[in-house]
Amino acid sequence: MRIALLGGTGDIGQGLALRFAHDTDHEVLIGSRDPEKARDAVEGYADELESRDVEANIKGFDNEMAADRADVVILSVPPYYAGDTVEAVEDVLDSETILVTPAVGMQGDEDGLHYHPPGTGSVTELVAERAPDEVPVVGAFHNLAADALSDLDNDLDLDTLLVANDDDAKETVRNLSNEIDGLRALDVGPLANAAEVESVTPLVINIAKYNEELHDVGVKFH
Repeated sequence: MRIALLGGTGDIGQGLALRFAHDTDHEVLIGSRDPEKARDAVEGYADELESRDVEANIKGFDNEMAADRADVVILSVPPYYAGDTVEAVEDVLDSETILVTPAVGMQGDEDGLHYHPPGTGSVTELVAERAPDEVPVVGAFHNLAADALSDLDNDLDLDTLLVANDDDAKETVRNLSNEIDGLRALDVGPLANAAEVESVTPLVINIAKYNEELHDVGVKFH
């Protein structure tokens, strides 16, 4: 399977790219608006993986080219770019492509971060609204700390929560997520439940802000 990370040069993109390349046999495609930036990021990721005796199956392209080649496209971009990024690549998306979004709308002040969803109710629902009708959208990877993902010496023991209206697409992303060592995917129902999932992210970040020993805190359900 080919996994494209659009905006894969950023923090969450780096973390997911390294984990998928290290823990799975899938081909990882790094996308960026600037293909040279994507290729530079790939070089750094490949060096990190090579230092761990992992032969990198990872390539860099512009966002549209990465999306065109992928089976699963992950929008690892800030929430305010998510809709525009979907529209920039919509011509290469079809019913065989699964679109995944981990983005969360937040606003910060001196006290911490607060959930700030768009008018659609959640960023996940915004992505679904902007995507072509035939493209299934899955919300996933919202509550994961980018630093915890990027540090391959860090043994994960975390859950990621999935929302989608398409059960087959959700199952594909569930299986893909479970291939990352120490990550467990849990079904939280349809896209209408995305706001509840996304709102956990500022909570997790605020816990990390006020508890130094929990810098890379995540969620685990028992």
